[in-house]
Order: sequence, then C-alpha cells, then structure tokens
Amino acid sequence: MTGLITGSRVRLRPAAASDAARFEEILSHPEVARWWADAEEPVAAQVSYLLDPDEGTTTYAIELDDADATVVGIELAFEEADPQYRHAGIDIAVHPDWQGKGFGSDAIRTLAEHLFTTGGHHRVVIDPAADNKAAIKLYQSLGFRPVGTMRSYERGLDGSWHDGLLMDLLADDLVPAAAPSGW
Repeated sequence: MTGLITGSRVRLRPAAASDAARFEEILSHPEVARWWADAEEPVAAQVSYLLDPDEGTTTYAIELDDADATVVGIELAFEEADPQYRHAGIDIAVHPDWQGKGFGSDAIRTLAEHLFTTGGHHRVVIDPAADNKAAIKLYQSLGFRPVGTMRSYERGLDGSWHDGLLMDLLADDLVPAAAPSGW
C-alpha cells in the first residue's frame, strides 16, 4: 500500500531515506522510547527497519498539512493478506512536541479509513502497552475496543516483560473526523 494519503490535518507519505534522521530523533525522545525502544536493538537499527520493512508492512511519515511538510511522527500499516484472516494493524509514534493537538488521532483515523476503503480490510488492530493509558484513551475515542490483555507481551528497556492490550476496530466502529479527539 503506497502513495500519499491525506487526512484533515496531516498527510501520510511513504517513508524515505531522507526521513532517517527525523525518525531517529522521534524514536530517541524519552517519552517515545518508553513505549517504542528495544532493549537489544539500537535506534539506528529500528530506523533502518522502518525504512525497509518486511513485505506487507508500509511505513509512513506523518507530515503536517503545511507548507513545510513538518514530519511529526511515524505510522505503520501491517497487512495480513490471507483471505481467512484478512485484516490490518497500525502502529504509531508522534513526537511529544506534537502530541495532544489532534495530529495523532487524524493520522490513525486517516490510515484506518484508507485500510478499510482502499485496502479492503474489515478489521484494524492496534496493540499499545497495557499501561499506556493516554494511547488507550485515544484509541478508544476513535472507536477501537479492547479485545484482551496479552500477558508478558513485550520487553521493556529494563529487560522485563510487560503486558500489551490488543484492541480492534471494525469499519462501522470508526468515529467520524468531526468527533473530538484527544491526541
């Protein structure tokens, strides 16, 4: 899934090599690293993956819809093509300077709508850390519903295992753009 996707406040464009430094800056910020960092993989390796992801995954730079096209975050779409399980997943990181202003919610809504309409998916999943209350609140405001806790789902920077929350969204659950957003 490639090409420019336009939301009401942001644009999602496929990530390019020129995004490497900005992606590293975003992922290195302590407030983002808390949720995204990998205890065994340096940020540069994570950025390398984002710029050249596995088949079925697309990385987008989240740009403000302004003259500077300021990159404020990173968003990924994972697509399961097997007809028996066809669905998509989303992951997102927004630089803290741009959080709480509606850009993250617009990016998630925009990509979910794209995955439903253009991608032909019937369901989108997201899997925040179970204790990432701000993210969970945002996802619920967009229509995502908790499915269940994935115990000891991911390792934190300290090497200990932490729970994740699996959430899903069906096309009819997506809250329209006119609804208030919190991120």
